[in-house]
Amino acid sequence: MRTTVTIDDELLKRARQRALTSGVPLGSVLEDALRLLLAEHHAASTSRDVALPTYGSAGLRPGVDLENKDALNDLLDEAVG
Repeated sequence: MRTTVTIDDELLKRARQRALTSGVPLGSVLEDALRLLLAEHHAASTSRDVALPTYGSAGLRPGVDLENKDALNDLLDEAVG
């Protein structure tokens, strides 16, 4: 897809130099740079720390394994039933 954008002269100069030294078209250099920027932004936006409320100070019940969904399901069934 073709489009027109305004790019800082120094930035364009550096991108052209990168294209020459890499032996790839300028458009490919710009696409790669944009992909990296967007991937970095996406990774940063999806890995936010979340503060979860905790109650009490005992931590997990003995024998609780958060990685074992079947055991957690059994514990929840015990609590309900």
